[in-house]
Amino acid sequence: MDFQQIRAFLAVAEELHFGRAAERLHMAQPPLSRTIKQLERELSTQLFDRNTRSVSLTSSGQALVSPAREALEALRQAEAAVRFADEGEIGLVRVSFAGVSTHRIVAQLARVVRSKRPGIQLELSSQNFAQPAMRKLVQGDSDIALGRWDVIPPDILAEVVMADALVVAVPDTHALAGMRSVSSRDLAREPFVSLPPHEGAVLPDRLRRLARENGFVADVVQLAPDTQTALALVSAEVGCHLTLRSVAQNSADPHVAFVPLEDETLDVDLRVAWRRDDRGAALRAVLDEVLQLTTSE
Repeated sequence: MDFQQIRAFLAVAEELHFGRAAERLHMAQPPLSRTIKQLERELSTQLFDRNTRSVSLTSSGQALVSPAREALEALRQAEAAVRFADEGEIGLVRVSFAGVSTHRIVAQLARVVRSKRPGIQLELSSQNFAQPAMRKLVQGDSDIALGRWDVIPPDILAEVVMADALVVAVPDTHALAGMRSVSSRDLAREPFVSLPPHEGAVLPDRLRRLARENGFVADVVQLAPDTQTALALVSAEVGCHLTLRSVAQNSADPHVAFVPLEDETLDVDLRVAWRRDDRGAALRAVLDEVLQLTTSE
């Protein structure tokens, strides 16, 4: 029993008239009659009692109606699933992201995908640092990564999704708290709270670079495992912390002030990355949503 036979059977079963069923199927009546006879031969049973005046279902025909409708609906759903997959409307997309500064865009992306593309499932994976997020992408354990990297592997494509800049977090009681901007030279004698010098960690790298370029070594008095902890230590007046403008925009601690840094250094822009050879439709759909989110802000 194939798709055309099921459609033909249901049309005749519902119309109980071969002529009207043929019109409904946009075909001539003789091919429709042949299709029904072929189906009856395959099933070794008669599905319709027919004469010159009427058509009615036999008991076998009545028994077939419900399973035929279920089979037809299953076929339609299968066709729709394939079509939606080709169009990027269904699928699983695994997203790894790093750092508190990515949380806002990840939350926006989740809301947009759930609203506009409900057939796509996002699997979100938070990392403390950008390098592990990139490693998951390279190894095929994620499909999209969001983070800050100075080096992009050759098999990875990446685009900037949010321009960013460096700021210095200081206690609100600090002499620099009211400044419009500050140079790293003014921080030479300041104690610092820093993130660990993890492989590929952008902020510890920028702190080392800025200090070296200005002839000093940053006095790191404490390492913090993540940005939230670092800002809590700043609030407690343990030291200053080099962080990002995007972090400042999402901070609610009244005891921490953020002062823009004047110095020029390597960029700290947030990027979205994906594998060069990954052409999945669902991936492309999610990437489109990421880029639309960032260009609309």
